[in-house]
Amino acid sequence: MGCLVLDAMGVIFKSADDVAELLIPFIAEKSASVDEEVIQSAYLQASLGKISPDEFWQRVKVASELEDDFLSRHSLNPGITEIISLAKDNGISVWCLSNDVGRWSDKLRTSLGIEKFLQGSVISGDVGVRKPDKEIYEILIHASGYKVKDILFVDDREKNVIAAREAGIETVMFNPKTGFTDVKNWISRCMNRGTVIRDRRAEC
Repeated sequence: MGCLVLDAMGVIFKSADDVAELLIPFIAEKSASVDEEVIQSAYLQASLGKISPDEFWQRVKVASELEDDFLSRHSLNPGITEIISLAKDNGISVWCLSNDVGRWSDKLRTSLGIEKFLQGSVISGDVGVRKPDKEIYEILIHASGYKVKDILFVDDREKNVIAAREAGIETVMFNPKTGFTDVKNWISRCMNRGTVIRDRRAEC
């Protein structure tokens, strides 16, 4: 049928900039001295898989045992469970494409009940490249097994959407004010296309 690819932060999860909105405030609560440049630099390296999550926490002077406490501050975007359920129920494969620390992403998808809906995930910390680098989209296309024309990518950052479009992928720029309306319309088109194909086969 098709492949729906969702960004994590700002699309699946409510926080669009979890470093600024959640991570830096969390570290400020737990660490005596906070240098935002150090946090941003360490996060970038962790999200590229260059340092481990434990090394990240060490660099920002926070006990790694508090990792789950930080992750618990995330929440799902309204309507996300319904849209991915609709996609899956109609034979559409759902993937996650995210710039994040691999272990954090795994924990979040599991703890917030998203993992069971996903066919797979491509996380920057696992593959060593971040959006909007074209290589991460190529990795996604190869991993999903779908043709480019059958993929829809949803992201809330314009540079990521543009890069995906340049790779030939159909895109939706997510806006929390309008929610998943455009995604629902795409799912409907996929369903209609599937019906036409089945009807043609029946005629044969």
